[in-house]
Amino acid sequence: MQVFKLFSSIISLTLLFSGIIFAGEVPLSEASEECLSCHEQVHPGIVKQWQESRHALITPKDALQKSKLARRVSSKNIPSGMQNHAVGCFECHGINPEQHADTFEHNGYQIHVVVTPKDCATCHAQEVKEYSQNNMSEAYSILMDNKVYMQLVHSVNDLTVTKENLKKMNHPSLDTDKESCLYCHGTKVKVEGKTTKETDFGEMEFPSLSGWPNQGVGRINPDGSKGSCTSCHSRHDFSIAMARKPATCSECHKGPDVPAYKVYKVSKHGNIYSSQYHNWDFEAVPWVAGRDFTAPTCATCHASLITDGDGNVVAERTHRFNDRLAWRIFGAPYATAHPKSTDLAKITNKAGLQLTTELDGTPVEDALISAEEQQVRDSKMKQICLSCHSSNWVDNHFAGLEHTIKETNARTRSATMLMQEIWKQGLADPSNMFDEVIERDWTNLWLFYENSNRFTSAMGGGGDYSVFAGGRYQSTVQLMRLHEFLKNHTPKK
Repeated sequence: MQVFKLFSSIISLTLLFSGIIFAGEVPLSEASEECLSCHEQVHPGIVKQWQESRHALITPKDALQKSKLARRVSSKNIPSGMQNHAVGCFECHGINPEQHADTFEHNGYQIHVVVTPKDCATCHAQEVKEYSQNNMSEAYSILMDNKVYMQLVHSVNDLTVTKENLKKMNHPSLDTDKESCLYCHGTKVKVEGKTTKETDFGEMEFPSLSGWPNQGVGRINPDGSKGSCTSCHSRHDFSIAMARKPATCSECHKGPDVPAYKVYKVSKHGNIYSSQYHNWDFEAVPWVAGRDFTAPTCATCHASLITDGDGNVVAERTHRFNDRLAWRIFGAPYATAHPKSTDLAKITNKAGLQLTTELDGTPVEDALISAEEQQVRDSKMKQICLSCHSSNWVDNHFAGLEHTIKETNARTRSATMLMQEIWKQGLADPSNMFDEVIERDWTNLWLFYENSNRFTSAMGGGGDYSVFAGGRYQSTVQLMRLHEFLKNHTPKK
């Protein structure tokens, strides 16, 4: 250990005088200095990201001196021992060691592998509190604890082909789910023991983790917290600019079930972004409409602190992304008012299904926000729109979304009535609603195509996504297939 300490001290001095560690002359803690003395060699990419981050360039004490609108930290009681140096390796990987099941001894320090929202709350308490009240933080439970959704997962991940026919497998492995649905929803990270590895500095022992690596939005962490800040603010630069750019959201909001990014790219907002984003300031706090950007990104509408040119607040910063959402338009057969609870797996309809509506579209009203609360949330979103559009434009846009919701729900109800009749006649088995071809036709209608229609309407247009690229044309084809299937299989009187 003494040899290692001496070696580390020599490396630290070398890095100090070469100017590598003290970017911007911001001091480091002794522990983080020692971390960098080795990791600058073995993980230069990580160190370079950190060196260019705000964590490396400003102390928490200086961050707290910023004006209210310009401040990026929200905790009022940052530990005094952390305030006068940069937020380095040890400040994130060494905090709260007693709460982490993945804490282990590493070169004389107690550190953990997985940095969690609970750790980030040391400086960003408000953001973490808001995120915990956000649907994303419950994404693991929303999927894994919902029997309806798990039927869909199993029908996708557990199906294989034999020479004769299709065969349902027993659920294969965590790795399958981790690379598919849980990539975005988040895994449950568990400590399975310890493993010894040969490193550049000799043999070392590390915790063995299942469900890792993962940066899903609802990840269950070894300290019991939920979520992953790195879903949007990728480690180790944790950039606000990255979180504000649509490509970050596209990692999970791109497929036909959540086509937000694809719709955005071909919308007028996306057209302006792709043409002008290189002239925008994605680092500015607050973010000034008309000066720092001239068209919304995902973060503009759902998260960012927005002001006008005179410093008046247009929208408060929030990490409770449903603050500005009156409607839940995806992830279920019908669009409904937004649910009250963030844990959707706890909502059950009269049929015992974990859905926010009955299969005929009747909402589980006790589980959903009121019409008054919808108006409050709509007004928050409209204030952002009014930064660039007239009130007439904005009002007509929101009226158009409500029309689309009614239309898509009506078409989904027609399809579901046909599907229920198919089940009733024994032409398909309702014990799993997703594992037969005709059931997939029904699912495609609401999970893919009606979602495209809703997103196109909600996001100010997406051109062909509401017609031929994945919208009304395809949803009506699915409706025809259901009708033809029932007609062809029903005995004639």
